[in-house]
Amino acid sequence: MTRLPIVQIDAFADRPFTGNAAAVMPLDAWLDDGVLQAIAQENNLSETAFLVKDATGATDYELRWFTPAAEVVLCGHATLASGHYLLGQDAARDRVTFRTRKAGTLSVARAAKGYELGLPAWAPQPRPLPDIVAALRIDRASATLWHDSGYALIVVEDAATVRGLAPDLGALAALGPLVAIVTAPGDETDVISRVFTPYYDIPEDPVTGSAHAVLTPYWAARLERDRFTAYQASKRGGHVACRLEGDRVVLGGSCVTVLEGIFLL
Repeated sequence: MTRLPIVQIDAFADRPFTGNAAAVMPLDAWLDDGVLQAIAQENNLSETAFLVKDATGATDYELRWFTPAAEVVLCGHATLASGHYLLGQDAARDRVTFRTRKAGTLSVARAAKGYELGLPAWAPQPRPLPDIVAALRIDRASATLWHDSGYALIVVEDAATVRGLAPDLGALAALGPLVAIVTAPGDETDVISRVFTPYYDIPEDPVTGSAHAVLTPYWAARLERDRFTAYQASKRGGHVACRLEGDRVVLGGSCVTVLEGIFLL
């Protein structure tokens, strides 16, 4: 029997039971992909992040993320959680870098309040998305945009519309592997959003770092400034500080470790 360390961390959270929960599992070497997927399904969290030291020396660690249903191209909150875990192991360290398979190099660094997460800036482009709008049960969208990583950005008029959404999750899942982001000007922050990913067995994602890699270029251009505050209005909820730096997005947030244990395999 193999004993694997596991840590559960609430990311984009300043107290337990808020933000988005992620499992972080450091490994000595990669397990078979089917085993990684089975572990993520067993954990039944939005994401399980797996870490292996980067033997190439290009970064500190290799990083992969699995939902209960599939491996994903990018996950922000589980990257933030991974940085929180690793930086917590070494008080002298200020930054950790990750090599990913499809999202390039990512980073987590200590900040005055929590951490800063460095992601690629995925600027979405206008595109008609009538099937997604219909599945979200949105009567009228101000704008619809798409990024080829599988992210749909639907802009509506106000925060009340975002908060009141009741999408047809079955219809949305049937559209395939996509992340549906609905956003509007915020009521208590500059921007508000909700994110739905039922194809990945996550009906509504609590706080989605990767969605803010898409939201940040859009809102930075619309607000005509390079930084703003954001809130993802799920039941758990979470605040994200957003900043655009050229072709990178920097997200600010805190983490709380809620569980430490051993996974028996």
